[in-house]
Amino acid sequence: MIALLDVVLLVLNLYQWVVIVAALFSWLYAFNVVNPRNAVVMAVANTLYRLTEPVLRPIRQILPSMGGMDLSPVVLLIGIYFIQRLIVTSVYPMLMGL
Repeated sequence: MIALLDVVLLVLNLYQWVVIVAALFSWLYAFNVVNPRNAVVMAVANTLYRLTEPVLRPIRQILPSMGGMDLSPVVLLIGIYFIQRLIVTSVYPMLMGL
């Protein structure tokens, strides 16, 4: 069971990085730092969109409109952090009998 929780923590940690990279990439795309007509850029953008949008879309629907700012990645990262802390501080000690 502990090995399974380690895998869950690893996946959550990797997904945190995917969300951060997607947010940074969206800024680069918005400020025309990257060429949106480049095939590699479009492939990266499409991959990041497909990985993050299913989780970010429901958060965006709940959050109020903040003008042009999208705070859904921040909310998602806080949620991931909360889940990680919950596993480490509550579930691990319970499984180890502490």
